Amino acid sequence: MRMQAAIMYQQGLPRPYASSTPLVIEDVELEGPGPGEVLIEIAAAGLCHSDLSAIEGIRPRPLPVVIGHEGAGIVRECGEGITDLKPGDHVVTVFVSSCGACRFCIRGRPNICPSGSAARAAGTLMSGAKRIRRLNGEAINHGSGLSLFAQYAVVARRAMVKVDPAIPLDDAAIFGCAVMTGAGAVLNTAGMQAGDTIAVVGLGGVGMNALFAAVAGGAERIIAIDTSAEKLGLARHWGATDTFLATDADCVERIKAVTDGGVETVIETAGNIRAMELAYAVTARGGSVVSAGLPAQGSNFSYMHAGLVSDEKSILGSYMGSCVPERDIPRFLGLYKRGKLPVERLKSGSLPLAEINAGFDRLADGSVLRQLLQPNS
Repeated sequence: MRMQAAIMYQQGLPRPYASSTPLVIEDVELEGPGPGEVLIEIAAAGLCHSDLSAIEGIRPRPLPVVIGHEGAGIVRECGEGITDLKPGDHVVTVFVSSCGACRFCIRGRPNICPSGSAARAAGTLMSGAKRIRRLNGEAINHGSGLSLFAQYAVVARRAMVKVDPAIPLDDAAIFGCAVMTGAGAVLNTAGMQAGDTIAVVGLGGVGMNALFAAVAGGAERIIAIDTSAEKLGLARHWGATDTFLATDADCVERIKAVTDGGVETVIETAGNIRAMELAYAVTARGGSVVSAGLPAQGSNFSYMHAGLVSDEKSILGSYMGSCVPERDIPRFLGLYKRGKLPVERLKSGSLPLAEINAGFDRLADGSVLRQLLQPNS
């Protein structure tokens, strides 16, 4: 079938992206789904900082590629062997495909399935196929096995979760990355308990979902830290008990003073080393810092190892919120239905494919939290 897609041919083009157009809108051919694959119509796809990192060249991708990894859509066709989905079903996509059979999947850790990682690095689906082609026949790589910045996508069955059709798809889309990553870091990786004190460093879409999860989970004290006074104001409105501007010279000392030496659990979602250094610095003795932000490849975080040992601090990575999507997306959506994960508050408007580059300009300057691409509008 013929459709429109946003293709990235080069990484690292300068801003403003509305002028340099790192994402080029073209007509392409999309092959139908193979065995174990599903064709979906994209209803909404979030513009995420991970996509921005790919545009900036911070995270290399095989080119040319259609990126876009957070979204929701409607099943239009099922490939051979698909018996649990049918045309018309609503789904949320998952940006880490998993095989279901390796030692990581069997142990309930599909988020670190090596088969999914290998396919993502190669720019293919889990089957090894590339289903998108330019009109001249050139193959286009898949971003994260999804390629959601397009009107349609062919996706592996294990890269989606069926959801209640009563849920608005533009809200459901945010659960494909920001909710899983942010809420999962708090409730899965950190294992936060009711009554805990928790800090969130970085208040983008992922960080705000970590904040929502901390509120929903009954944290007694929630400390929000960011470089934006406006985002700190939103955090206070949405449940933070304390807020601190990360750019203040005495930020670390003030946090440690009001928490009697530091915070038991700190969630870092900013994806840069300065934020990680701040997070580690405000972590209490015996506490844990959970990093859910992806910095540039090759970035290094250093610490005094003797202090790590004597203070009994823990440093934990959290990829995709340590989620099992089939388990966690439904339970997070259950919290959403009860008003406990109000992701609709994060939406900063929707846009068509033609405006996607301008949308990434707004994301880069920090003026929005979550914009949703609606490629069929």
